[in-house]
Amino acid sequence: MVSALFKGLSGIIYCLFQVKVWNFSSCWADGMAFCALAHRFASQSTRFDFEKLNPQNRRDNLTLAFSVAEKNGVVPLLEVDDMLEMGDEPDWKCVFVYVQSFYRQFKDRL
Repeated sequence: MVSALFKGLSGIIYCLFQVKVWNFSSCWADGMAFCALAHRFASQSTRFDFEKLNPQNRRDNLTLAFSVAEKNGVVPLLEVDDMLEMGDEPDWKCVFVYVQSFYRQFKDRL
């Protein structure tokens, strides 16, 4: 399950947004991968300009990604402050469970 989910979503994230994802920890810390995932599955009314995002703005990126995801039906299993507190190496299990909720919500659109 972990491997299949990882391959599918990391491919989407890289192909559409050129965000490299090779794990469920450090690759998600700056919020860019979450933003790519949220943007990919966002309704037209909740889309945002991905090109204007800056990896240095972690709080803004995470806030945007989690907000857009929740507006599109993804269960809010992670908090921005928790991600920031975990620093550059967030707990991979926390990230995985949240990313898995994207899969559950949008598996018919993959």
